Amino acid sequence: MENVNLLIAFIVVTAFAVVVQAGILVALYLSVRKTSARMEALANEVKTKALPAVETAHAILVEVRPKIDSIAENLSHSTAIVRAQMERLDATVSDAMDRARLQVIRADELLNRTMDRVEETTEAVHKTVLSPFRRVSGLVQGVSTGLEFLFGRRRRQSRDGAGIPQDELFI
Repeated sequence: MENVNLLIAFIVVTAFAVVVQAGILVALYLSVRKTSARMEALANEVKTKALPAVETAHAILVEVRPKIDSIAENLSHSTAIVRAQMERLDATVSDAMDRARLQVIRADELLNRTMDRVEETTEAVHKTVLSPFRRVSGLVQGVSTGLEFLFGRRRRQSRDGAGIPQDELFI
């Protein structure tokens, strides 16, 4: 009898599990059906609202695409022209800079040569004109001082009697 009671308990537990599983399956069915209805409503809403917008965007894109292609082509052409002009400008500026650099070098060399010649001329004038002129001037001054001493002493002695020249009194 124990076996029979155990068997009945097992059958009852199994029946209860089957009923619970059936309830879960019914709940899943209802949930999937409700979700499916929501998905269909959402799909219909997307068809009514989004598809016209996508079709409109596609039509605009088809209409605007040739213009965009033309703009891109013009921009590419303009960029190529600007690049070529910039290369020409760079070459011109580089050439002008090179020429200016050469002219500065030439002017520097010319100035250096001129300064060297001025120095050489100054030295030549000093040696050939000033130095002999100073010597002659010193000689003339010495002779005049000597003559003045010789001739002026006799005159001073007769006038002053003291022998002191008058110019030296004021010093």
